[in-house]
Amino acid sequence: MKKEIYKNPFFKANPVTVLVLGICSSLAVTVKLEPACVMALSVTLVTGFSSLFASLLRNTIPNRIRIIVQLVLVSLFVILIDQFLKAFAYEVSKQLSVYVGLIITNCIVMGRIEAFALGNKPWPSFVDGIANGLGYGMILVVLAFFRELLGSGCLFGHQIIPDSWYAAGYMNNGLIIMPPMALILVGLIIWIQRSYQKELIEEK
Repeated sequence: MKKEIYKNPFFKANPVTVLVLGICSSLAVTVKLEPACVMALSVTLVTGFSSLFASLLRNTIPNRIRIIVQLVLVSLFVILIDQFLKAFAYEVSKQLSVYVGLIITNCIVMGRIEAFALGNKPWPSFVDGIANGLGYGMILVVLAFFRELLGSGCLFGHQIIPDSWYAAGYMNNGLIIMPPMALILVGLIIWIQRSYQKELIEEK
């Protein structure tokens, strides 16, 4: 198995910063770190297992109905995760709202099935799905870290910025927890990454 399968999604072919997929959920669920981590894990599991089962069934799926079969597979895992969250992490499930269900239409999940799983063996497909889910999740966690810390002074709901700072005049940045600022932060991450990649290419 080539190293690029599990290395590229974190940098060279990151689903969010390079392929610009999954942007809507990146903006919507990154106000706090906890729901962002849960969303990242959910997408990772759905992408990994959907790719695995799509690969296992790739030689038995008629081409004319392959999209329907893919949607059924993805829907199955999304429903399982949604029900699990409602049963064991109800507060987080409420914070994520409809965005867990919308994983079904996430371009990252369907894209990896179409681009990789239908043409490769099960194990590489599973690794590819997990790696792309983690690459997506990495961006969510970075965004949520800065948005919750600078916007609320907390991480995972626990106060990080000391009261002495507030007494000295420090104020939380309310703008950073708004969706437009999340888009700006994503843009900054994309700019930093592409600038770094350009420097690497010029050095070579």
